[in-house]
Amino acid sequence: MTKETPDLSFEAAAAQNGKCRVVGVDEVGRGPWAGPVTAAAVWLNPNDLPDGMNDSKKLTAKRREALFDAIMDKAEVSIAHASVQEIDELNILQATYLAMRRAIAGLTQSPDHALIDGNRLPADLPCSAETVVKGDARSLSIAAASIVAKVTRDRIMAELAAEHPGYGWESNAGYGTKMHQNGLREFGVTPHHRRSFKPIHNILYQEHSVSD
Repeated sequence: MTKETPDLSFEAAAAQNGKCRVVGVDEVGRGPWAGPVTAAAVWLNPNDLPDGMNDSKKLTAKRREALFDAIMDKAEVSIAHASVQEIDELNILQATYLAMRRAIAGLTQSPDHALIDGNRLPADLPCSAETVVKGDARSLSIAAASIVAKVTRDRIMAELAAEHPGYGWESNAGYGTKMHQNGLREFGVTPHHRRSFKPIHNILYQEHSVSD
């Protein structure tokens, strides 16, 4: 049974083992049919924490935006992405790991330890690390990374929606909603779609078959 609200117990346990600078790492965007996968690495100052953090999925969009600003103001943050092209070349899992490695490597000060949301540990991380299942609801550092990654990617998808209207990316963030499916039928596949994902691959295959 997981805790109802995240705290700094994982960070404190690592500090007891001499790992004082502990960052939380989370990603967003593994499931969507379009857009990059985004990761964030966040180091929180335990003496100057933003108030009211929780798993980003449980927050309203307005509250997430406010917390994003507070985290960016008070924490050390690194944000990184893996592109649609990298997702198609590597596969979504390896692209996610790439984004996480980039996020950790992009921190101004190298961390002693990383708390990774989930149950799989990426290879070749630049520091020691451990996984935390449902970490965005258990670790404040991961919760902060979750908020930063989600707000950042949502903003990217809103910008792409302005360039490619009709898919609903401003609200569905690239997930395969009814509006997204309708947009694909009406407007076709864009350069921002993940061609290695089965729904997109099938559309392209059908188009190729018809043209033949």
